[in-house]
Amino acid sequence: MTRVAVCGATGRTGRAVIDAGLERTNVEVVVGFATERGETDGVPLRPAGEAANAIEEFDVDAVVDFSTPAATMALLDACTESETPLVVATTGFDEDERDRLAAAGDEIPILKATNFSRGIQALLRTVREAIGALPEYDLELVESHHNGKVDAPSGTANTILETIREQRDVEPTYGREGHAPRDDDEIGVFARRAGDIRGEHELVLAGNDEVLSLSHRAEDRGVFAAGSLDAAVWLVGRDAGWYDFAEVVDST
Repeated sequence: MTRVAVCGATGRTGRAVIDAGLERTNVEVVVGFATERGETDGVPLRPAGEAANAIEEFDVDAVVDFSTPAATMALLDACTESETPLVVATTGFDEDERDRLAAAGDEIPILKATNFSRGIQALLRTVREAIGALPEYDLELVESHHNGKVDAPSGTANTILETIREQRDVEPTYGREGHAPRDDDEIGVFARRAGDIRGEHELVLAGNDEVLSLSHRAEDRGVFAAGSLDAAVWLVGRDAGWYDFAEVVDST
């Protein structure tokens, strides 16, 4: 039984992680970190600033983080102090915060991903193959999320962009307005925010009188919750270092 703490426990996906944990026999969500004390779905809540004490009190094996960059930084100190593995699903970090995460990887096992969907991992592999096969095609990337998401483009969109740039030297153009002719080496990147959209990503490759569309749509936040718990179980017992969700997918 892997004893898991959830940071961002009262958020949309944090609650989904707790729900997913209740359905598993190999995982128990023992405590959540939020802005206030209390309880949600039978799980006690503690402020993120008290994470170090809570990790010890509840004998936590791994922490899953779906919160904010500020909360992640507070949590990071607690995890390094207690040598607790950390699964980071939070996005929107600035350069200094990314450097702090990287440094922490020298002390504890950290698995950071912008998306914990197995389908996205398949999409990234397909993107690599398509970019290699169609090197001259124009590229456009569109992502859609719920109206409460604050970072744009999404972390997943940035991961898709990074995957493309492994093979092609393209520069992102974030939206277009007015007279905006397209350059050969650009990729348009567009973010939509509306309603309760869980997450949609589409990469369009167009050329040679044809269009290839590669897309993924999450139907429920449970898919991210399930993946993060898979990552937490997998990460326990690993050496300090940085790990990728693709390793979890490949191992199961």
